[in-house]
Amino acid sequence: MKKATVLAFGLILVAGFAGAQGITGSAHDFSGETWSGGTICLPCHTTHHGITDFVAPLWNHEVTVATFVMYSSPTLDGAIDAQPADVSKACLSCHDGTVALENFGGFTGGTTFVTGDALIGTDLSNDHPISIVYSPGTGAGQDSELMPTNSTYADGTIADYLFTSKVECATCHDVHNGGAVGTNPSLLVEDPAGSVICLRCHAK
Repeated sequence: MKKATVLAFGLILVAGFAGAQGITGSAHDFSGETWSGGTICLPCHTTHHGITDFVAPLWNHEVTVATFVMYSSPTLDGAIDAQPADVSKACLSCHDGTVALENFGGFTGGTTFVTGDALIGTDLSNDHPISIVYSPGTGAGQDSELMPTNSTYADGTIADYLFTSKVECATCHDVHNGGAVGTNPSLLVEDPAGSVICLRCHAK
């Protein structure tokens, strides 16, 4: 095996281990559930033969096929997709309540579903819009009350949290609960106190 290949493989292992450390003890740590087989990563990712046409790397969980009611408002400026993009479907594949938590690795007969505050459902019309173009500016289809995409924070810029220039679930939530995010509720990338998470993007 070439040195570069060994190095790349090592970096992947380290990155995976770091991600698992972030998940440990978080809301996404299912290792204590009987249906998880004691694993942390497998409910979402696999080492081989993942769903290759899906956006998340080596995806291992059944993907939702639900039809969603998207956010709509007469004051909405950015273009919004007709249905959530795959990067948000990765989250909704548990949080829409149509796919069981233990439906991974090809298994589809699970009976454990998300409940309570974690259940978003398929009606997204009363949630923050996702799969919507982040479009600051004063022109047509732009919002003058959005911060510029190069606005800098301690952990990066707004652009670093967009996906093909769009707001998705992971724009505000860190699924891996990594770094300083671990102390924030609901896996948020920013402390919600004082609406700081909102003010990252919205110039109010």
